[in-house]
Amino acid sequence: MNESRPKSMSSFWMPFTNNRDFKASPRLLVSSEGMYYKDVDGNSVLDGTAGLWCVPCGHAQPKITAAVSRMVGQLDFAPTFQMGHPAAFDLAEQLMDYTGHKFGHVFYTNSGSEAVDTALKIALAYHRARGEGGRTRLIGRERGYHGVGFGGLSVGGIGNNRKSFGPLLPGVDHLPHTHNLLKNAFSRGEPDFGVELADELERLVTLHDASTIAAVIVEPVSGSTGVLVPPKGYLKRLREICDKHGILLIFDEVITGFGRLTTPFASDYFGVEPDMMTTAKGLTNGVVPMGAVFSKAFIHDAFMDAPAGIELFHGYTYSGHPLACAAGLATLEVFREQGIVEHARELQPYFEDALHSLRGLPHVIDLRSIGLVAGIELESIPGKPGARAYSAFKKAFADGILIRVTGDIIALSPPLILTKQHIDELFGKLANVLKNLD
Repeated sequence: MNESRPKSMSSFWMPFTNNRDFKASPRLLVSSEGMYYKDVDGNSVLDGTAGLWCVPCGHAQPKITAAVSRMVGQLDFAPTFQMGHPAAFDLAEQLMDYTGHKFGHVFYTNSGSEAVDTALKIALAYHRARGEGGRTRLIGRERGYHGVGFGGLSVGGIGNNRKSFGPLLPGVDHLPHTHNLLKNAFSRGEPDFGVELADELERLVTLHDASTIAAVIVEPVSGSTGVLVPPKGYLKRLREICDKHGILLIFDEVITGFGRLTTPFASDYFGVEPDMMTTAKGLTNGVVPMGAVFSKAFIHDAFMDAPAGIELFHGYTYSGHPLACAAGLATLEVFREQGIVEHARELQPYFEDALHSLRGLPHVIDLRSIGLVAGIELESIPGKPGARAYSAFKKAFADGILIRVTGDIIALSPPLILTKQHIDELFGKLANVLKNLD
């Protein structure tokens, strides 16, 4: 791999990036191992974000990289349209084992965005297959992030992600978000206030009629919009309302899946089972792009009752790619052998205490955490929303820690293999950044 600076950076149109600012002073990573990146100048950078929420087992994990290396020499590609390869079926079985068989089937995609669009399409097609084709309405939530496909943008609720792309899908409505600084600031885990916001779903049912609503999709914990933790009882109430009206409930677990909350999935943490669950990121430890929709058996079986032939006209060229399956199988093996989730659970109290030690530092107006994910909300500079957190991001990188910011919120989600020493380094350096922030 080339570890020198590129001759030119003009051709790459970077995603979700201030391209002009970045290219004036680039932050270039050239290698990674364990908890650390190395930048182009040879500096170590502690990864406080697991890449983009997607590296729970740490970087350059030997078992995973070896599995992918073996597969690329054995089977570089195999189609899964009217064909198959063993690893795709083996991974599906092991994923169902990992969920405790709460789900029955897996549909592979290549990203979280594709997983969301797939789940929405399956929901619509499911109702049609069972004779309720009038259920076409989808319900998302304000400040929700469900990727960048047109389906995910439509049910998502982040204004900047939506405003440039027209009216998006018709027949979509949104629940209110649950963030309440006045009542829930500096909560540890689930905040006390806001369960009644789930009852807004009843209002939407009254407005649109249940016979028109196919599915509700929410992130159990909203990650990309700033670590918004659901109020106590909120998700259970959504489950009850969906059951009452025959509406499918979809959890977007692209971020929360695979140990982030110190349980295999957020559904385990909250004790609420959705009908479908979207996953990606930690599924392959970020080594090879892959997503997946986990479906309850009754949804899958509704399609199998149709006349013989293709049951669902949907899929991707790279669905169940051999390299991704090899990475997924090895990732599950690492989770089991190294007790990744159990280790994260042991460290959670120390991580939470370290976060809340930042209370009282300049500009900090809220701290919130659940599992090994944390949000630090900063007071905005008048007329310059997002500027303060972006400055913190750049100062943190220069000081050797990688954080993620959205608006004026800092989000932390380190690899789950971290130690107390890594926690001390991360929060110690971050405290210094905050103390010196304008």
